[in-house]
Amino acid sequence: MIRTELPRVALPARTALTRRLTLGRLLALVAAGPATVVILAVAVGIAAITHQNAVRADLIGRVEPANVAGLRLLTAMVNQETGIRGFELTGNRQFLQPYQLGVTEAATEERILARAHVTGTAAAFTTALASIHAWESATVAPALRTGPAGLGHHRIDTTLVDKARFDAIRASLGELSTRIGVAVIRVKGALARSAAATEVAFSVIGVALILSLLAAGLLLRRFATRPLADLAGAAREVAEGQLDRSVLTDGPRDLARLAADVEGMRLALVRELAAARETQDQLSVVAADLRRSNSELEQFAYVASHDLQEPLRKVTSFCQLLESRYGNDLDERGLQYIAFAVDGATRMQQLVNDLLAFSRVGRSGRAVEAVPLNELVAAALSDLGDAVEASGATVTVKPLPTLTVEPALLRAVFQNLIANAIKFRAEAAPQVRIEAVRDGEEWQICCSDNGIGIDAEYAERIFIIFQRLHTREAYPGTGIGLAMCRKIVEHHGGRIWLDESYRSGTRMCFTLPVESMMTTSGEPLSE
Repeated sequence: MIRTELPRVALPARTALTRRLTLGRLLALVAAGPATVVILAVAVGIAAITHQNAVRADLIGRVEPANVAGLRLLTAMVNQETGIRGFELTGNRQFLQPYQLGVTEAATEERILARAHVTGTAAAFTTALASIHAWESATVAPALRTGPAGLGHHRIDTTLVDKARFDAIRASLGELSTRIGVAVIRVKGALARSAAATEVAFSVIGVALILSLLAAGLLLRRFATRPLADLAGAAREVAEGQLDRSVLTDGPRDLARLAADVEGMRLALVRELAAARETQDQLSVVAADLRRSNSELEQFAYVASHDLQEPLRKVTSFCQLLESRYGNDLDERGLQYIAFAVDGATRMQQLVNDLLAFSRVGRSGRAVEAVPLNELVAAALSDLGDAVEASGATVTVKPLPTLTVEPALLRAVFQNLIANAIKFRAEAAPQVRIEAVRDGEEWQICCSDNGIGIDAEYAERIFIIFQRLHTREAYPGTGIGLAMCRKIVEHHGGRIWLDESYRSGTRMCFTLPVESMMTTSGEPLSE
């Protein structure tokens, strides 16, 4: 992994605020204003609701019941007075029922008023109780004690006095009701003022919240979104090719540090681009040298295929002439020397031809075409017909795919693999098997035999040009066949290897891309 050290970039000149400010602190500052206002609003709301609930509870639970109790107490006293008067006039005790009901109701309402303790009503309540007690002791008690007898004389003497006493009750209860009414008005006013104060407080808080949000937005825009937008815009311009565009920006400390790091990346990119352009210039020079070298190689191939082989043919021809004309005059050693010369020239010619074929792989310029691989195997078997027949070999070909390849090159691959399977045979007749299997995005094609096999330690060496594992006397050949196969397979985007797990002979496998694969075709072939 290549690591490029980024150049250190100094931060631009900044204000004292931006030197101390970070994005975290900015967000905390931005959130603090609205959060404080919200907390204040919650506190004010809780206090206002608590106060309003207390005032409302006082109104509903104490003042209003006291107001109703005052009115009911007056009604109860009127019922008592009516009952006593009817009893006095008629002597009928049925008229005492309203009186007795009034007594019960009056006791209940007096208890309610006593518990209420409405502010400003204590004196009026005491006066009303005193008036009631005076009327009961001076008017009610004698009436109930003396009964109907003697009532006429009593009524004549006391009617006006009794009326005055009951009017005092009416007046004192009226005063009590007035006082309680004032208390009701006062509590309702307090409740209304509390509601109004709450509305004003929430209005002020709402305005404060809006102002704090506006301030937070301005702070974010000034110290966060605008610097980020500047950085993003500058980065886009650099990405579009304006490599001389600086991306430094003013803002919070960490954002400025980020911009400085991006600026360092830009400077490193400019430096690497300059180095890449220099390398590209050097590669252009090397490419020109390679083109010149390839041209010289093509010229060499032409010379090797024509001029270089002509002297070899002459050597072979004249050695054969020497043998035919003067063979009777030469001893066995002389004839052996001539045979060595002819064999050497023949092998040299074969090496030149194999080298030419190896160098031309991938440079023929021939168009690729979709070809059933079974047809290429059949053509290779036709070329190897004599060797197959002489060795008694059996070649089994399973259905192979149709792929887009250079037919002549793939035919050479199959021909080399089958020829090796026949050449490096064991004592039994060669059994060759060619099959294919789909493996993801490529086809894996294998050629296996029952021959002498190859040790795993030579798995890579066998694909090197001119590398041989046996002497020419044991197995003829130039040692270029598998190197040729590797070059052809790699030219088609595949790979070739020795299957080291195969133990019954030799198994060579190679892959070809699926990309232009068609339907499989062909029937098993046996020769």
